[in-house]
Amino acid sequence: MTAATMRLTQYAHGGGCACKIPPGELEEMVAGLTGPATDDLLVGVGDDAAVVRIEGGRAVIATADFFTPVVDDAYTFGRIAATNALSDVYAMGGTPLVAVNLLGWPRGVLPPELAREVLRGGADAAREAGCHLGGGHSIDDPEPKYGMAVTGLGDPDRLLRGDAAVAGLPLTLTKPLGLGVLNNRHKATGEVFEEAIAVMTTLNRDASVAALAAGARCATDVTGFGLLGHLHEVARASGVTAVVDASAVPYVDGARRSLADGFVPGGSRRNLDWVRPFLDAGAADEDELVLLADAQTSGGLLVAGEVPGYPVVGELVPRRGETTLVVR
Repeated sequence: MTAATMRLTQYAHGGGCACKIPPGELEEMVAGLTGPATDDLLVGVGDDAAVVRIEGGRAVIATADFFTPVVDDAYTFGRIAATNALSDVYAMGGTPLVAVNLLGWPRGVLPPELAREVLRGGADAAREAGCHLGGGHSIDDPEPKYGMAVTGLGDPDRLLRGDAAVAGLPLTLTKPLGLGVLNNRHKATGEVFEEAIAVMTTLNRDASVAALAAGARCATDVTGFGLLGHLHEVARASGVTAVVDASAVPYVDGARRSLADGFVPGGSRRNLDWVRPFLDAGAADEDELVLLADAQTSGGLLVAGEVPGYPVVGELVPRRGETTLVVR
């Protein structure tokens, strides 16, 4: 087998953000593991990135993100993973400044030219974002993994936070869902979904700028915990209930068909199991809920507020007891 015919997704047990540790397990794992509280640490555990106030009326935004291959093409995998890592800075309302690579590579299994292609894809994503890229760290790993640690800058008084949702605001989603089921199908069959690749390699830069311009103060990016999982985190932290209009949620072409054919990441079902105790599903069937909980890779922003040019998919209302999520 040559490097050109190797399918990267076959060398990992899962793919993309669907490989995240399930949210319930993760919460137990990190419970109580917070650093010393200071006035300058504006955002710590529980949001998309850490934010620290520095001199000059600015804030440093720091994050790291990496995962196993979500597509077979090495260059495209690198672009997707880097775009996803950069997204955490955009989700906080910041601008990426500098990134370093994080690479795990099975040296005796996959040739170095494929690793080079992964890194080239990441470099091109960073270049598109106007973000400096300086080296990084690599290890010999049984499975291929790639991502970035990214540092950005923002305005401490104009952050997009995950705990700042207010009842009465609409919910806006800036990318379609369904990436998890399509990536699962790609891993199983080798079929390539160009729209899914285009979505995953689109920076959230424009959406972040538009959200800030519209006066938004609350957002998160929709990745491994799915729309319902990330929205549950926002609603819980903000003391509100989120109502999702299932008929208004956009999907990548082929997602529903792939779900019907049985291509569902295990992470998507775990996401749904996690939020189900806090969910009023109304008349939504199980397939609809699985799609709403589908584990996304390099998904869009979910914004509390209306953002011109992007669809409104629900609204925020006063908290209804223990219910953080309503699907109608």
